[in-house]
Amino acid sequence: MSELQVISELQVKGKYGKFGGQYVPEVLMPALEELEEGYERYKNDPEFLAELDHYLKDFAGRETPLFFARNLSKKYGTKIYLKREDLVHGGAHKLNNAIGQALLAKYMGKTRLIAETGAGQHGTATAMAGANLGFETVVYMGARDVKRQQMNAYRMELMGTEVVPVESGSKTLKDA
Repeated sequence: MSELQVISELQVKGKYGKFGGQYVPEVLMPALEELEEGYERYKNDPEFLAELDHYLKDFAGRETPLFFARNLSKKYGTKIYLKREDLVHGGAHKLNNAIGQALLAKYMGKTRLIAETGAGQHGTATAMAGANLGFETVVYMGARDVKRQQMNAYRMELMGTEVVPVESGSKTLKDA
């Protein structure tokens, strides 16, 4: 398969050949269509991209360094570098995505962020982005996950996020 065929196939909405697509409740389709329109509108907008770059650099701490893993390189007889995404503000790469999504929501005129989380890293990143951009933020988390990850739930609350424990089903991310 040539590179041109791959690019052509990837341009079909959410599909790659016969694979992919959206499997979501019909009630969510208008919101997903609005999101897609917003993304298409702002993905190349110079003002949006400059602001995104600002937050990624000055808030998240990007670009993160490469670390030469001397011992691993010696052991395996090659040069191994580790990308230090753990150095992003908050300790996880998830903030990169959360900032982009929150900024897109801002440009789309939204005033509230909602997210789901299991161990709490995505919720924490969403809370950080929401607090920085002035959003009301709500994170749904399985009740069992809230108990297991109390520190992350607390961190979200410290940033002004409402953490909603989900009591139904397995009381975990699956049902949040």
